[in-house]
Amino acid sequence: MIKTDKIVIVEGKYDKIKLSSLIDAVIIETEGFGIFKDKEKQKLIRKLAKEKGLLVITDSDSAGFKIRSFISSIVPNEYITNAYVPDVLGKEKRKTEASKEGKLGVEGVPSKLILEALRKAGVSCDETENKDRREITLADLYLDGLSGSADSSNKRKKLLKYLELPERMSTKSLLEIMNIFLSYDEYKSAVSACAGE
Repeated sequence: MIKTDKIVIVEGKYDKIKLSSLIDAVIIETEGFGIFKDKEKQKLIRKLAKEKGLLVITDSDSAGFKIRSFISSIVPNEYITNAYVPDVLGKEKRKTEASKEGKLGVEGVPSKLILEALRKAGVSCDETENKDRREITLADLYLDGLSGSADSSNKRKKLLKYLELPERMSTKSLLEIMNIFLSYDEYKSAVSACAGE
C-alpha cells in the first residue's frame, strides 16, 4: 500500500472505495460535478491543499477532466499533483452499460494501472508522520461530549463552525481533518473555546 500525506481527491464513493485499498491517505470525494456548487467543500479543499497538498485522480473521460480543471481553478497549481489513469475501454461490473465515452472510471481500472499512474506522478511510499504525535481519537470526542450523548450533534456543529469546516462533515471525516490541522492541545483549546460560547 502506498502512503502519502497528500489529500487525495476523487470523483465519487466507488473511486474512494477502490483507492482506499491502494493508498493510505485521506480521500475526499468531489461528488462528481457537485463540487462546482458546494462552496463549503471548495473552501475545505483549498484549506487542505495549502496544508498538505492535493493528489488529484479523476476518470480519464471528459467529465473527469472538467472536474480536474475546476480544482485547478480554485487551488493554486503548486499545491496539486495530478495522477492520470490511462484510457481503458469497458464497463464497470456494477453498471448495466458502459459510460457515454466507453471508458472505465477509476473504480474499474485495474489496480496495477492505478499504482503505475501514481508512480508516474511521483507518489511513492512516504513515512512523514511524527510517531510521537498524540492523535485525536473517537474516545476523545466521546469524553469531550462530541459523540455519544444527547447534545453531541450541537457540540460538533459548534466545533465545525469554530474550525471553519463544513457543517455536514461526518465524525470520521472530522477526526481525519483535525489530525491533519491540529495538535491534541490545539484540539482541546478549540473544544474549550466552543464550550465557553
